[in-house]
Amino acid sequence: MKMYEEISTQEVNERLKKGEKLNIVDVREDEEVAAGRIPGAQHLPLSHLPNRVAELDKETDYILVCRSGNRSGRASEWLAENGYKVKSMAGGMLEWPGEVEK
Repeated sequence: MKMYEEISTQEVNERLKKGEKLNIVDVREDEEVAAGRIPGAQHLPLSHLPNRVAELDKETDYILVCRSGNRSGRASEWLAENGYKVKSMAGGMLEWPGEVEK
């Protein structure tokens, strides 16, 4: 059983369009993020997560994003095991229907 929930790209996009403030964390590597990310997303590469986890607040809900959903799933599992409130965006940026910023 997964310790975290998944959220669809469509739901994230709709919530952003409604003006909802979401805490999105992009766990892709630098060169992937340079190609475009969800506007306002915080960049925290999966490879840096154990050393930078203190940048995240356990009282905040986060949505984790990667290219396809695999790395955000791994990051979500690790964070959930460590007491963080996270959801992984299923399908990742490959299925992202919304705006991107570079």
